[in-house]
Amino acid sequence: MAKPQEKVSFGQRLKQIGMVFQFTAKQDRWFAPLVAAAVLIPLALTVVAVILWGWIWLPLGILFILLAVLIVLNLRSNKAMMNAAEGQPGAAAQIMENMRGDWRVTPAVSSTTQMDMVHLVIGRPGVILLAEGNPQRVRGLLGQEKRRLSKVIGSAPLHDYVIGQEEGELPIRKLRTTLLRLPRALSGKDVNSLDKRLKALTARPQMPKGAIPKNMRPPGAFRQSRGR
Repeated sequence: MAKPQEKVSFGQRLKQIGMVFQFTAKQDRWFAPLVAAAVLIPLALTVVAVILWGWIWLPLGILFILLAVLIVLNLRSNKAMMNAAEGQPGAAAQIMENMRGDWRVTPAVSSTTQMDMVHLVIGRPGVILLAEGNPQRVRGLLGQEKRRLSKVIGSAPLHDYVIGQEEGELPIRKLRTTLLRLPRALSGKDVNSLDKRLKALTARPQMPKGAIPKNMRPPGAFRQSRGR
């Protein structure tokens, strides 16, 4: 189910915007010049308008400046976040969890000890599998999950993507737009029903594929019995 949005106070909102400003300025060298241009150009136009037509243009000019700065912040911060997320394990699931709309995200329904993972997403386009990690290993995980899910999803569409930069893979910066362009095949009721069935299927935890680290092995595991 989509999480209900918590109310954010005006002070908290300003703090969040300040943090986004700092993060974007560190990641994007063009951010500061673009913000300066977004302030100076409307400011110059506002001064001209005030001189020619009076002080009534001052409030409108301030609003235009704020709007221009917010547009620059939105565009550049999204790009900066995509650049920072590229190559980070679990980034695709985090992006999906922060997307607007009714997206039911289950991170790492299948994984390996080498940080390869497959995320399960349920939404109006159907069932979506997002794989991150080594392409050869995650394709095996994808095949396994597709066979497992095909038993319970019925006629719901099943989409799968491998996140990466190679041919046939989906760059993480294109994840949002790609999923938003998928045709809406399910109703809200269908999504709820499908979500319940898949939650029952994925409720049992799966052991990661690969060698089990020594510090995770139970006492006495794999010991050979003596005197046999």
